[in-house]
Amino acid sequence: QYHIRREEVKVTALDLLNTNVPGGITEAGVRSNCMALLHYCANWVGGLGCVPVDFMMEDAATAEISRCQLWSWVYHGSSTVEGKKITTTYVDKILDEETAKCKKTGLDSKRVDLSARYLKEQIRQKAVSDFLTSDLT
Repeated sequence: QYHIRREEVKVTALDLLNTNVPGGITEAGVRSNCMALLHYCANWVGGLGCVPVDFMMEDAATAEISRCQLWSWVYHGSSTVEGKKITTTYVDKILDEETAKCKKTGLDSKRVDLSARYLKEQIRQKAVSDFLTSDLT
C-alpha cells in the first residue's frame, strides 16, 4: 500500500535499534516453532520447499525465523511468560512431543526423526549455523 502515506509516524535510528518489544515468549510459541520446523525440514528433505502447517504456509524464511528464535532463547537462557526456563532439555521435551504429533499426520517417520535430531543439535551450537537448507542437503 505504497499509496497510503503515514506522515504522522516518525521513526528514528534509536527506534530501529530498540530491542525492547512488547510481548513475551510462551510455551505455545515454542511449540509452534518446533512444529513448523519439524514439518518444514521433513518436507524439505523430501523435496518440497513450502508446506501448509496449521493453515499457514511455512517456507525457508519462516523456518529460519523459528530455528533462530529457538537457538537464541536457549543460548540466552530466556524464560517463557509462564516462568519456564528455555533449556535444551525443555526444547527436547517439546520436540519429542511434537515429533510424535507430526508422525500422526502421515509425514515420513524417518524424515521427521532426522529433522528432530537436526533441531536438537542446532539448539546446542555455540553459534547458529548459516542456513538450514544448506545443513539438510
